[in-house]
Amino acid sequence: MVFITIYFICSEKVYAQSSDRSKICLDKGWKFHLGHAEDPAKDFNYTVARIFAKTGEGANTAIHPRFDDSNWRNVDLPHDWAVELPFVYVDNFDVMAHGYKPVGGLFPETSIGWYRKHFFVDQNSASKRYVVQLDGIFRDSEIWINGFYLGNNKSGYIGVAYDITDYLNFDRENVLAVRVDATQYEGWFYEGAGIYRHVWLIQYNSLHVPLNGIFVYTKISENHTLINIETTVENQYLQPQTCAVHTYIIDREGNRVGNITEVPLSMDMIEKQTINQSVAIQNPRLWSLDDPYMYRAVTVIKSGDRVMDLVQTRFGIRTIRIDSQSGLFLNGKNIKIKGVNCHQDHAGVGSALPDYLQYYRIRLLKEMGHEPVGKTDTS
Repeated sequence: MVFITIYFICSEKVYAQSSDRSKICLDKGWKFHLGHAEDPAKDFNYTVARIFAKTGEGANTAIHPRFDDSNWRNVDLPHDWAVELPFVYVDNFDVMAHGYKPVGGLFPETSIGWYRKHFFVDQNSASKRYVVQLDGIFRDSEIWINGFYLGNNKSGYIGVAYDITDYLNFDRENVLAVRVDATQYEGWFYEGAGIYRHVWLIQYNSLHVPLNGIFVYTKISENHTLINIETTVENQYLQPQTCAVHTYIIDREGNRVGNITEVPLSMDMIEKQTINQSVAIQNPRLWSLDDPYMYRAVTVIKSGDRVMDLVQTRFGIRTIRIDSQSGLFLNGKNIKIKGVNCHQDHAGVGSALPDYLQYYRIRLLKEMGHEPVGKTDTS
């Protein structure tokens, strides 16, 4: 049996390697307050500010960095405010389907949530680029940094990322503000409300691999596998740059099992380039349900002797074949796919699952005879 799922796990630490890239978890120390879907005065003047406030202004709104949120609630992420609300009985399908929690169009006073995060950025790192990445917000969300509008994310199931470099303060604190509107829904099941997944601050050089800039795919022959790697490099400097892209493959123990010759690049200012590379691995260890073995592609961007960026991409090597008569074959073995009714929420904590519960649920699924297929990202 196969149960297909994907989990992303956040570690409460700075994730840094030998380059200037770092990935910092911003889950701790947020401020939270309910807003109002129909009354601007109870929604921190959001409607007025959204229409009339100049960029970076609006001090009497929760958008502005100088807004006084000292009396707001302290929360850590992931957070689901819906699960904290009392149960209500209303003879309405929307309420019944969402666990009888007062979230939705019938409950304007408990369907808007505001989040604010105060943080500092090292002044010595002012030359770097910064991206804020929000992995999951339910549902319709708008995001500001220091009063500057970043954008709107409609879906509660797709994360969003913004380059915030040009709006950051390096001599004083920064404030990230998020307004979450849960009056509408996407499913008939309990979906929660709030920033229910992790938030990251990602730092890298102006010459770097952008987010999701590496794609790895494989082609298996009789006794070897060809690893194909598409790498996008971005130059955000205001002058041309020369660099070299070096990629190698390591196994789970860190042994180098494949090496690709450096590829030189000459890049104009504010330019992206994508290169294709490949390397063969002899007698690879295949990824399977019983042995989910993962390799890593290590991509290094160098300018002279300086490492500008370094990114590790995990991948498994396996074959998949789908036959109309016999079904799915993994590495030549016939696999029967059976599903379970398992949504992303969990009893007692709603949709904001602590990381350890992901492991707990996977263990229960395996004990039930299911095989979770997917990725657990512990970076």
